[in-house]
Amino acid sequence: MARIPLIEQRNQVEPGGEAAFDLIAESRGKVLGPFAALLHSPELAGRTAHLGAYIRFESGLSGEIRELAILTVARQMDCRYEWAMHVPLARKAGVREEAIIAIRAHRAPAGLTDDEAQIVGYVSQLLASHRVDEETYRALEARLGLRALVELTATAGYYGMIACTLNAFDVMPGPADERLPV
Repeated sequence: MARIPLIEQRNQVEPGGEAAFDLIAESRGKVLGPFAALLHSPELAGRTAHLGAYIRFESGLSGEIRELAILTVARQMDCRYEWAMHVPLARKAGVREEAIIAIRAHRAPAGLTDDEAQIVGYVSQLLASHRVDEETYRALEARLGLRALVELTATAGYYGMIACTLNAFDVMPGPADERLPV
C-alpha cells in the first residue's frame, strides 16, 4: 500500500487542481502511479505531465531506444512500478526479450547487441556515477547525433525523477504486473 493517498479520481484533487487532473487523465487515459502521487501538488503534476508527454510521445527517439533507457532507469533505481509499466511498452516498441532479461538480471551488457549496450551503458553510467565517460559519450553522440543524445539524457533524468517519486511513496504495481526482483 502506498505511503500517501493516491489521487485517482477527479473529486480527490484539491480545489483548483482539476485542470491538472484533466490534463493527465486526457493524455494518459487515466490517472495512476506517479501522477496519483504528484497530484498532491497539482501544479507540479501538470508540469511533470507536460514534460513526460513530450518525452514519451513526441521526442525524436525511437520507441526502442526510449524504452531501453526507461527500463535501464527502472532497474538502476529498483523501481518496481516503472519496470512493470514499461516492460510491455518495451516489448511493443521492439525491445528484444533478451535485452529485457539482461537488464532485469543486472547482466547487461552481456546479452545485449552493441547498439543496445551503448544505450544501456550510457544511462547506467549517468545514474550510477552521475557522469558519462568520454568514450561512451562520443560513441553515442556519433551514432545518435547531439539532439537525440540530449533527449536520451533528458529521458533518463525524467524517468529517474518518476522513479524517485514512486519509490519514495511506495507506489507498487498490481499483482498481475511484470515483477522486478529487488
